[in-house]
Amino acid sequence: MHYVVLQVVLKEKLIGTGSGNLTSLESTINQQAAKGYRLHTISTTSSGSKGLIGGDRIQATLVFESLT
Repeated sequence: MHYVVLQVVLKEKLIGTGSGNLTSLESTINQQAAKGYRLHTISTTSSGSKGLIGGDRIQATLVFESLT
């Protein structure tokens, strides 16, 4: 088996709830799927606020497994 490990930083919206860049996470997953990998594991870690203007940051670690 072959594995790929990637990290994506998700930025929380300043107003409201949810991530402001889920399309980045989706894009990463789709790119790996196009290369023949499937998402095996995902874990997240909150890195806290990055100042007065920015919201919280969540670091997502994704492990992809080769389908071949």
